Amino acid sequence: MSTTKELLERTEKAKLGGGPDKIKKQHASGKLTARERIDLLVDESTFDEMGMFVTHQSNRMGSDTKYYGDGVVAGSGKIDGRLVFLYAQDFTVLGGSLGEAHAKKICQVQDMAVKVGAPIIGIIDSGGARIQEGLGHYGGIFFRNVVAAGVVPQLSIIVGPCAGGGVYSPALTDFIFMVDGISRMHITGPAVIRAVTGEEITAEKLGGAKVHATCSGVAHIVSATEQDCFAAVKDLLGYLPSNCNERPHRKPTKDPVDRLDEGLETLVPPNPKKAYNMRLAVEAVMDDNKFLEIQNDFARNIIIGFGRLNGCSVGVIANQPLVYAGCLDINSSVKAARFIRFCDAFQIPIVNFVDCPGYLPGSNQEFGGIIRHGAKMLYAYSEATVPRISIVFRKIYGGALSGMAVSKYVGTDLTAVLPTAEIAIMGPEAAVNVLYKKEIAESADPATTRLKLTEQYRRDFANPYVAAEDGWVDAVIEPRKIRPFLITALDRLKDKKELRPAKRHGTIPL
Repeated sequence: MSTTKELLERTEKAKLGGGPDKIKKQHASGKLTARERIDLLVDESTFDEMGMFVTHQSNRMGSDTKYYGDGVVAGSGKIDGRLVFLYAQDFTVLGGSLGEAHAKKICQVQDMAVKVGAPIIGIIDSGGARIQEGLGHYGGIFFRNVVAAGVVPQLSIIVGPCAGGGVYSPALTDFIFMVDGISRMHITGPAVIRAVTGEEITAEKLGGAKVHATCSGVAHIVSATEQDCFAAVKDLLGYLPSNCNERPHRKPTKDPVDRLDEGLETLVPPNPKKAYNMRLAVEAVMDDNKFLEIQNDFARNIIIGFGRLNGCSVGVIANQPLVYAGCLDINSSVKAARFIRFCDAFQIPIVNFVDCPGYLPGSNQEFGGIIRHGAKMLYAYSEATVPRISIVFRKIYGGALSGMAVSKYVGTDLTAVLPTAEIAIMGPEAAVNVLYKKEIAESADPATTRLKLTEQYRRDFANPYVAAEDGWVDAVIEPRKIRPFLITALDRLKDKKELRPAKRHGTIPL
């Protein structure tokens, strides 16, 4: 007859995963265990585990490979008092490899999260599919990632290897967190690459956190330690609703609604060719000057992230004049498009801080598909129905008027410009070279003539009052008043509803 004593003994055995020696090895490699990670993430004493005593049922593996939990700890808990569902792969058990029972536990977490409307968090530390019984089981997880997409937020935390087919579940989620030095993501490892192509490369250079933060754009946030990583996860969750039917939770702030920032008056240099840091503008406007940037080391010519205005979450998209003068290119377009669609899915208003001369020129961009990739950003803006406001700081030319959602024809609710703004089909220098090429060539002093005509073009075409007179912009505002302008505008738009034709789904130019 089973007793309470037996239950406690079995529970203790389950909590040890692969056993003390394997735990010691996990710690020696600089990593925490699955249960330690969950304890760091959820509020104290709130984790409710499911399937603690599950084991694999495969007859292709010996009895000595049976471990309680089958290499994944799964259940629900609370983060800052809010319900989340989560699973943590246990590398001390068969290298965290995915078998049938392991996969079923993850799928159960995903199913329950969608049913109750709570975020899903996956903590990944796995060598991939289990050779003896892992065939095809990732498919059930991938399918549920897609079902949950846009319904509940999905976050993936990579704190060890994530290889082969296993990389695609994180790739299908909304945000990927990695830790420098211990996270690895790759489809084929160094040994396979060496055997097939002869290329020599280390695991870190192939799929480490820095690679995915700077080159591939796979990682959204990279931290120095696991502790910092879990703190970043909590921070991000604070900006998000639990599901698509809720609005993000409002966080009270003592930052005055009508706060003016005099530093914004001098942020944009008088010299139009001189760069400045747009992130300073974003931070100056947000509540308590706090801004959580996403993918800050990838496609740095555009800034994306979350902030709050009068306690309410907003998604921010901003050109960065310090990089490529704030031009749009392939990577920045894809980065922004995905972020726009996430914000729209979860009722998070979008604020654009604009200073963009257009699309980055060059054959690399054209051959790489800037037309197709740039269209993704345009599609995302036009598809979005959440409140959208654009502030033009210095310039916006040509097709970028739509690409950065300055034009109200793509559904932008309000567009405001600073007195320093230039809005035109082309930049003054380029336009003058086209319009007055012959006049400049025949002039006795071409340089002076070009300068004079450029200034005239700025007065006649590329100035904010011309755009305001033509109805392209709704307001010309003082830089120091950006914060109160945005807060007032978002308050007016908070109950916005926009109806679109019924359809199965759109056909975004992927």
